[in-house]
Amino acid sequence: MANILIIDDQAWASDLCREGLAGEGHKVSTTDDVESVRKNVLSFRSDIVILNLYLKHGFLVFDVLRDIKMQNPNLPVLIITAYDTYLHDPRLSQADGYVVKSCFADNELKQKIATLLSREPAIN
Repeated sequence: MANILIIDDQAWASDLCREGLAGEGHKVSTTDDVESVRKNVLSFRSDIVILNLYLKHGFLVFDVLRDIKMQNPNLPVLIITAYDTYLHDPRLSQADGYVVKSCFADNELKQKIATLLSREPAIN
């Protein structure tokens, strides 16, 4: 299965995601150390990244997303959030997907991860 990195500074949210995805057989790592991710996301050796739209400590998620994509443009990044107000934000085009957290989001998240992991990587 896949190595999944969850970047979220809310432990309860990352714990819920981790439990559900680990139950599917994925190896899941979580971090709230956004600065480490921004400096070297490759050190986490992830197949896919799940990034919370709202981060504490003044980090702008779109800057974090840009930094991840600069290091590895082919690394899929899914944005998760409790809000649907950013669905039409053009900055989301940098991400590979967007999931609104809800009681139904668990299946949607798993489905999007499976889709992203099954697609062919882009050739640079």
